[in-house]
Amino acid sequence: MLRDDTAHEERIGSRDLASWTTPVGRAVARAGVAVGHGALRLGAWSAANVVLLLTALVGGLVVVGLTSVSAEVYESVIEADGLAGLDRPVLDAAVGWRSPGLDHAITLYTDVGGPIGMPVLATLATILMVWRWRSRTPLVLMLIAAAGSLAMTVTGKELIGRARPPRSLAVPPFESSPSFPSGHTLNATVLTGIAVYLVLRRLDRKRARTATILAGVAFVVSMGLSRVFLGHHWLTDVVAGWLLGLAWVAVVVTAHRLYLTVRRVEPDRPGPLDARAARSRTQSVD
Repeated sequence: MLRDDTAHEERIGSRDLASWTTPVGRAVARAGVAVGHGALRLGAWSAANVVLLLTALVGGLVVVGLTSVSAEVYESVIEADGLAGLDRPVLDAAVGWRSPGLDHAITLYTDVGGPIGMPVLATLATILMVWRWRSRTPLVLMLIAAAGSLAMTVTGKELIGRARPPRSLAVPPFESSPSFPSGHTLNATVLTGIAVYLVLRRLDRKRARTATILAGVAFVVSMGLSRVFLGHHWLTDVVAGWLLGLAWVAVVVTAHRLYLTVRRVEPDRPGPLDARAARSRTQSVD
């Protein structure tokens, strides 16, 4: 039987995940609590879950909608200004660094973040966390994260339809799908980001948390740069993957924190929420 989050898992170090310290955060928390109160008629257990799923859905629509803004980046590529002006020089530099042995090694590495490698890796990590912690949270968050990541990748490629770098500058095997955004980079950012978030809640030592964050950052950054090195993506594709991925990670983490917040102010048993109890329990978000 899988359990829900324990009190220990509601924190990262000394930081209470159900405590909102900024004005914007408190406003978001109040809105989540209000939605949770409205959902109480569905049952005390389900109110927090309604908030989790609703936040993920609304946030997902917003983040997927951001892919339409990527058209402006594409225009920047055409005009060769701003960040996009680095695309060709960076690729040319990568070509100069190549060697048969290095090309082979990085090809093997980039396959880890591919359409087969990354789902397998994420699935194994999720199974390990669920089995080790006997918790349903890794499964729920990873499924939400993966669904949003896939939606952003597909939508971005369909909207932009950007061509990949010339095959004469790429290392085989070649890829034919649209180049923008980098799916390897976006998926690695999302799934690694959520995995890091889940693990941080279980680590008591600051040094261990720091090492976990650095390892996650190193994997995500190196995965993105491997795509540029091999000539499978332009630098702009990779930067878009990082930014969109981080935006979706923020949405999923916020949804989970709202889940914890609403669950904390829910009544202990099904039934109407006592107004005085609700006021005393929601002081942390006021």
